[in-house]
Amino acid sequence: MSYSRGDYPYGDKNGVVQPLQHGEEGERSKLQQPVKLQPSWEENNLPEDELNFKNLTMDDASLQLNTPPDRYNLVYLTFLIHGIGVLMPWNMFITADKYFTEHKLSKEYTGESSPYVTNFMQYLTFAAQVPNVFFNWLNIFIQIGGNLTTRIVWSISIEVVVFIVTVILAMIDTSSWPVTFFWITILCVIVLNMANGIYQNTIFGMAAKLPGKYTGAVVLGSNISGTFTAVVSLLTTTMISNAKMAAIYYFITALFVLLVCFDTYFALPLNRFYRHHELREKKNAEQRKQINQGRTQRIPYLYILKKSLPQLYNVFFIFFVTLSIFPAIQANVERSDDNFFINEKYYSGVTCFLTFNLFAMIGSYLTSLFCWPGPKYLWIFVTLRVLYIPFFFFCNYQLNEVERHIPVYINNDWAYWIVAVTMGLTSGYFSSLAMIYTPRTVEDRYASTAGMFAAAALITGIFAGILSTFLWPWIITHVKY
Repeated sequence: MSYSRGDYPYGDKNGVVQPLQHGEEGERSKLQQPVKLQPSWEENNLPEDELNFKNLTMDDASLQLNTPPDRYNLVYLTFLIHGIGVLMPWNMFITADKYFTEHKLSKEYTGESSPYVTNFMQYLTFAAQVPNVFFNWLNIFIQIGGNLTTRIVWSISIEVVVFIVTVILAMIDTSSWPVTFFWITILCVIVLNMANGIYQNTIFGMAAKLPGKYTGAVVLGSNISGTFTAVVSLLTTTMISNAKMAAIYYFITALFVLLVCFDTYFALPLNRFYRHHELREKKNAEQRKQINQGRTQRIPYLYILKKSLPQLYNVFFIFFVTLSIFPAIQANVERSDDNFFINEKYYSGVTCFLTFNLFAMIGSYLTSLFCWPGPKYLWIFVTLRVLYIPFFFFCNYQLNEVERHIPVYINNDWAYWIVAVTMGLTSGYFSSLAMIYTPRTVEDRYASTAGMFAAAALITGIFAGILSTFLWPWIITHVKY
């Protein structure tokens, strides 16, 4: 067999190095250069342990090193949808108050007066918020239902089942058993909010692993949820005169939203941007496990709580003040000037529900444009919001068949409405800021737990604010001066 000189670039077939001919020196230098992968891992200046990508595809290895963009803001929109979903159950039931009190439990429908009609909202609020608060806090320390996927799947599935039961109850005749219907409804609300407490807490924990604006997306979605629910309620009652059919379509809308949340959750792992952060979190967890010689590191809950406490105060107090006013006081503020351009029939709907939800939504969106004040001084502005409580209390706040003993000092509808706009705007803006800042107060590996603490502080603030509303009727009827 014959060989050409090109088969032995560094010598002949006997291993004897031959002198280089003209032009061969450059060829040899090229052959002696090490082969590099493209894109080259060497250019990333990574230590050797990070160059070991066992159990990873080349695509996953690339994702660990390079942060892809959130194309078309798909991940942002997904968390926005879940933000709508986490408050949908609560908003659906409180907005459907008249369906229960003026239809299902009314004397015209049942033929008898129900003792549950007068205080229906109080029963509903207590049944909704107690399990929500309890399971929000419990989910931080005990992973109810296992990993994130299991918790999301089970919580949304339970909510879907509860809404199916609610739709069935709306379809059938319950006039002969109103007491049973009432307690079934309360039981549905309890189960619904147990599942929702886990769902809400888990979503905020997931968002905390991503850049801050994704936590803001969940808060923005929560504020959109109120506006969306109010619009759906208005459309169903306006377009459908039959109360039974209006309720059916109303609750079916909630089912549709929850199913969209269910589908979009499973679409997240297909997104490269989300997978990058998931892989980074998994890699960091494995590194921490190696450092601890294979032992599972205990989460330092007390340390995380202490570090994030200033922002947790902000989250709690924002929602405490907001829910102390909205909707308990605002919904009962009556028009002072008969010449005001908003008709009495629509006064509460426009100046209370639409104004608050719309401007809270705008406030949440503003955090995607700028973030001010910083985490160090946010508490000052949050605390000053407590002044909203006496302001709205001294507006024309009236209760049916109750004589007000405290004078009304603010009789200007424009002043009331302008302040109502600022209340909604600051509620959405500051709550979004506080939720964004909370995961940043701790190291990245604890950001998810801090996000869960923030979600628990949020729902606790809502619960405390709602409880405070039971004081206002007593104060205006018993305090005299």
